[in-house]
Amino acid sequence: MLAVPDLSLVVLIGATGSGKSTFAARHFKPTEVISSDFCRGLVSDDENDQSASGDAFELLHFIVGKRLAAGRLTVVDATNVQTESRARLVQLAREHDVLPVAIVLDVPEHVCAERNAARADRAGLPLRVIQRHQRELRRSLGKLEREGFRKVHVLRGEREAEAAEVVRERRFNDLRHLTGPFDIVGDIHGCRSELETLLGRLGYELARDGQGRAVDAVHPEGRTAVFVGDLVDRGPDSPGVLRLVTGMVAAGHALCVSGNHENKLGRYLNGRAVQHTHGLAETIEQLEKEDEAFRAGAAEFIRGLVSHYVLDGGGLVVCHAGLPEKYHGRTSGRVRSFALYGDTTGETDEFGLPVRYPWAEEYRGRAAVVYGHTPTPRAGWVNNTICLDTGCVFGGKLTALRWPEREVVDVPAERVWYEPAKPLATEAPGGADGRPLDLGDVAGRRVVETRHMGRLAVREENAAAALEVMSRFAIDPRLLPYLPPTMAPCATAKPSEEADARGEGFLEHPREAFAEYRAAGVREVVCEEKHMGSRAVVLVCRDETVARERFGVSAAGVSGALYTRTGRPFFDDRETTERILRRVRDCVERAGLWSELDTEWLLMDAELMPWSLKATGLLRTQYAAVGAASRAAFPGVLGALEAAADRGVEVAALLDRQRGRAADAAAFTDAYRRYCWRVGEPAPSPAEAVPGLAGIRLAPFQILAVEGRSLAGLPHTEQLALIDRLIAADQSLPSGEGATVADASGADATGEGATVADPTTDDPTVTDPTVGNAPAGSAADRIRLLAPTRRLVVDTEDEASVAAGVEWWLDLTAEGGEGMVVKPVRALVRQADGRLVQPGIKCRGREYLRIVYGPEYTRPENLRCLRVRHLGHKRSLALREYALGLEALDRLADGEPLWRVHEAVFAVLALESEPVDPRL
Repeated sequence: MLAVPDLSLVVLIGATGSGKSTFAARHFKPTEVISSDFCRGLVSDDENDQSASGDAFELLHFIVGKRLAAGRLTVVDATNVQTESRARLVQLAREHDVLPVAIVLDVPEHVCAERNAARADRAGLPLRVIQRHQRELRRSLGKLEREGFRKVHVLRGEREAEAAEVVRERRFNDLRHLTGPFDIVGDIHGCRSELETLLGRLGYELARDGQGRAVDAVHPEGRTAVFVGDLVDRGPDSPGVLRLVTGMVAAGHALCVSGNHENKLGRYLNGRAVQHTHGLAETIEQLEKEDEAFRAGAAEFIRGLVSHYVLDGGGLVVCHAGLPEKYHGRTSGRVRSFALYGDTTGETDEFGLPVRYPWAEEYRGRAAVVYGHTPTPRAGWVNNTICLDTGCVFGGKLTALRWPEREVVDVPAERVWYEPAKPLATEAPGGADGRPLDLGDVAGRRVVETRHMGRLAVREENAAAALEVMSRFAIDPRLLPYLPPTMAPCATAKPSEEADARGEGFLEHPREAFAEYRAAGVREVVCEEKHMGSRAVVLVCRDETVARERFGVSAAGVSGALYTRTGRPFFDDRETTERILRRVRDCVERAGLWSELDTEWLLMDAELMPWSLKATGLLRTQYAAVGAASRAAFPGVLGALEAAADRGVEVAALLDRQRGRAADAAAFTDAYRRYCWRVGEPAPSPAEAVPGLAGIRLAPFQILAVEGRSLAGLPHTEQLALIDRLIAADQSLPSGEGATVADASGADATGEGATVADPTTDDPTVTDPTVGNAPAGSAADRIRLLAPTRRLVVDTEDEASVAAGVEWWLDLTAEGGEGMVVKPVRALVRQADGRLVQPGIKCRGREYLRIVYGPEYTRPENLRCLRVRHLGHKRSLALREYALGLEALDRLADGEPLWRVHEAVFAVLALESEPVDPRL
């Protein structure tokens, strides 16, 4: 039985004809075997062309290196009887931190000759070649281990070679099959009492021996403790810590990796000469009070500690001093050294101590790396790594991380047990000020792995467009954890010649949306009023401290963010944003959501109104210009035609047509004016730099995420129920400090006659039927910010319910509403084939679509053309952006590093630059 590590470089050694290729084919996959003959054939079209051997082996070494870099077991099928040929392979194994294994096929000379003679391409091979290989093989057998091979298997004769069985061994550090849950404990340094307290807080039940000493700890829920090393030195009871941890490991209740202090203590216990510094002298003194059996057991325990563990399917790496991704699961002296001691820059600080290399700042690995070694005041995530050494022995805290919950639990030190050489500071690799993002994270073609839609690609040109927006216009990336997806329109409404002839035809109709969901197996849908404004994402923190500690924002006066669907800030001045956030924060507090959702921050999807607030430039240049031109042109045209008709000229048909065009133009102007009004009011006094914000309305419709949880999977009816509580809280808040945002009319939404302004004029002459007007000083005059979202639940398999949904939509749009969004009541719905169902389908009103398609789009000839709409790309885009948004929320909730969250956020923005009909 030949034991081969599951990640290693296996070198087959033997004379030509010894059966290496046959052996390799029997015991390894074809893709694992790299043959010199095959490489010779690739470069020369002749596997026996010895003149091509130089190029062939250059190719072989290149392929071997690529496989080892990818973590693939690799077998080299060549004679490898010469020391120099093996040396390059051993070097490759070392470069990639894998174990080199030699399998020698020592087969008699005559057997090799017979096998070669039976092969047409080797029949003429001189016997002296085989004899030379045999001589070189004999000289090699005694020195293979000295050359660097970790394991050497020698098979003598045909019978041993044929009877051999290759068994793949799991590496000692490969515990991917263990999925936890885990409780990872930072550096203890002999603080046995604090360790017992921490284990108690984590829910472990201590077992004690006859002398009352803790010798084991068991979690009733089957959790496993994992210790990052440095159990000993400096503290008051290193033997007590060793006794407890070794007992837990022996009982299968814990895992432990080696720290640099265990490594040094182990050398001492094995009789090696070491300096009694950095707390070792205290540990030696404490161990002298223990019996010989305990010291021998401690020495054996330390000898068995590995450098690091890969756990939970490869998603978690635990080590002592940190570990770059290229070393995960690898086995070499270099890996062990980094895991125990870390790396340094070669510099020393003012205390004479080495400056740690900030490896965590550059870490971009998928696995979370949990480590200790470098004391820091508090544990915090940096690029999916976290240091748990919070300086317990120096008077700090003993810290643990619950996995997969990513919850940090700590207990304070009972006292300062050992004076540190320098004050505790945030100097763990990466630190709190480590570089959060890198151009390499987003540049070029990218493939983002999502949980809900697999791998999604971003083209290089789209990434470049997104980079332009993100780098020049977007808010602080630390406050930009999510971008909303685009939304798919409903299928084009089926034509009705009778309705088209009357000018009442529809381009979009809710029956199409209901039918689509019914076909996808979705029975219950919720129809939500579609507010006509600008899409807004609201990140509101409980206070500035939460914004600083959770999102890393250091600027004073920042308690969250309010930004557009492309990441731009809504307002140029920070105070305006903060006024709105204060109001939202008050509503969350009054609604009791901070405690109910167990969070210190909320991320919400919303609509900010009026539309003219962010679209003034668009309104002036694209919409108002059309309205102004029609108002200037049609009166004269109609007057001339009417005068001609009065004179008896036959212009009746032309006059009717022009009157219809004038009516369409007026309807176009009315359509966009409904969503425009002036906001703001003069500052109450010259001392107040920022004026009030009368007229702003914010309509939240979904709470996306809170601390530790994505709420994107919450049913929409439950989401809207939470939003209703915010609305109610907003209406109950009195005017006063922080309540400076008002309805456009300052009135109850059930009244009539509010006036709003065309952004192209100073004359507020347009009536908004959706916003009421009330007498000044009435209860309705109360300052409000949040707008409710009306909705209706429809059963897609009940015709009466569908008809009610259609009627609701008709009433909504007749009042001047934009339309509605139809969503499955249950979120994250999949079809029978596993594909995601569209999360929402927008169905826009007939009059609103004039803004999109032009004043005369309802004319029959125009509708016939417009009904030829190509929706496939838009729908695909909506689903892909939705999956990326979900991924960003999941990563945010999981506490993943900023670069991981932004990988998905950036991809959403990049997809937005894909060419698609903007009218959809």
